[in-house]
Amino acid sequence: MQHSAVVVVADKTSLKRPFIFANAVNMALCFFMLTTTVAWHKDVIQAGQLVSSASVVIMYILEVGCMLLSLLGVLGACWGKRWCLILFAAGMAAASQTIIVKTALSYQEIYEKVVVREETKLLSMMPLSGTNKGNRTLIYSIQAHFKCCGLVDGYKDWGSTIPVSCNCQYPGKCIRLRGSATLGAPKNVYVYQEPCLPIYVSALKRGFTLSTGIRFGSGVFWAVLMVMSIQLMVQFKRKEDFIALLQSNRYVPGAF
Repeated sequence: MQHSAVVVVADKTSLKRPFIFANAVNMALCFFMLTTTVAWHKDVIQAGQLVSSASVVIMYILEVGCMLLSLLGVLGACWGKRWCLILFAAGMAAASQTIIVKTALSYQEIYEKVVVREETKLLSMMPLSGTNKGNRTLIYSIQAHFKCCGLVDGYKDWGSTIPVSCNCQYPGKCIRLRGSATLGAPKNVYVYQEPCLPIYVSALKRGFTLSTGIRFGSGVFWAVLMVMSIQLMVQFKRKEDFIALLQSNRYVPGAF
């Protein structure tokens, strides 16, 4: 009876299930990071921007590698294979250190490049009354999404051709076009008062900060997984020693 009680306590304190669950979460997180990296890389290529190939390759290796490492860790936990957990711990240690250092060192540089690039891209479309159809479609979608009009001077950026996407139906965000409105523009129409550029750039900054926070947090999470794997290896070793001791008929109550 004493032997059974000891085994039950050991099972209840095991990190096996929490470790497997944490790795399932990590695989989902790494897949999300991979999709955002692919989308960002695609946008950069389409925009004709130069980006370090080494940086992109490192991000792909980290995100794909961490999914595979989590799978290896789950297999090690399920099968009780310490060599799987050793490889997992070593890989997570390298991955967490790489992404934390890389994110911290490149944050300001990438942040400024992304924001300045997008702001310059939109300003190059001015004046909006003379921009091409593709740019107009982009501006229309921004105006509809952010509930704004124009880029810098509001509806005035459109001259006499104020688009429907500027029409406002939200009290407090509207301005009524009267006789002092842009020459040729419709009168007694409510349009959004705020220009889009500051709102769009602010949203871009928030999105970039959130993405960076996720990457930095992932590095910390990977370090936690590394510690959990080491503790799980210790538990496996104690369990093996305990079973060996029982089989040797040299068990002493209270030793484990």
